[in-house]
Amino acid sequence: MTEHDLQKRQSIIDACRRMNALSINQGTSGNISVRHEDGMLVTPTSMPYDVMQPDDIVFMSMDGEAHGKRQPSSEWRFHLDILRARADVTAVVHAHPVYCTSLSILERPIPPIHYMVAVAGGSDIRCAPYATFGTEELSANALAALEGRKACLLAHHGMIATGTSLDSAMWLAVEVETLARQYLTCLQVQEPPLLSVDEIGNVIARMSNYGHRD
Repeated sequence: MTEHDLQKRQSIIDACRRMNALSINQGTSGNISVRHEDGMLVTPTSMPYDVMQPDDIVFMSMDGEAHGKRQPSSEWRFHLDILRARADVTAVVHAHPVYCTSLSILERPIPPIHYMVAVAGGSDIRCAPYATFGTEELSANALAALEGRKACLLAHHGMIATGTSLDSAMWLAVEVETLARQYLTCLQVQEPPLLSVDEIGNVIARMSNYGHRD
């Protein structure tokens, strides 16, 4: 294992632990992947993050063959399919944060309640239709919900955030959970007024020249 390989594996473990520390995930329900060489590195299935070591991270080639001493996450399929389909994506973060998951149970997308919805790439954050975890159907639904977007919800399941780096994917996961919390808080009073699609387009254009460009 090269030093670069070791560092990339450790960065995945560190991000998993950070997910739980930030309360955007609970237990081992989340999973993370990072593009690596001609495939991806992905978290193993059902392994506590606190005991995870770099050699527990699983390498998978783009044809879906796993290499290593552990089995890959049960959600490896949508990680692999996203990386196959999206050349702009380097990392995928999947988690079950409370507010995102609550909205996903309601099968609600996050509409343009706040200009920061634009950080996910469009005028809303879609909610993919429900499908059983780990299936091709779920992967197809997630890919459709991510078309033109960097994040989505998964009905009755959780959320996915992507990025050009693991740090940017993690940042987006936290931001989407914040938006979900704001939306659910508003719904306790009333349906909130929404920004227009044109305004979100304006925000996206302005963000393209901003300091944080990912």
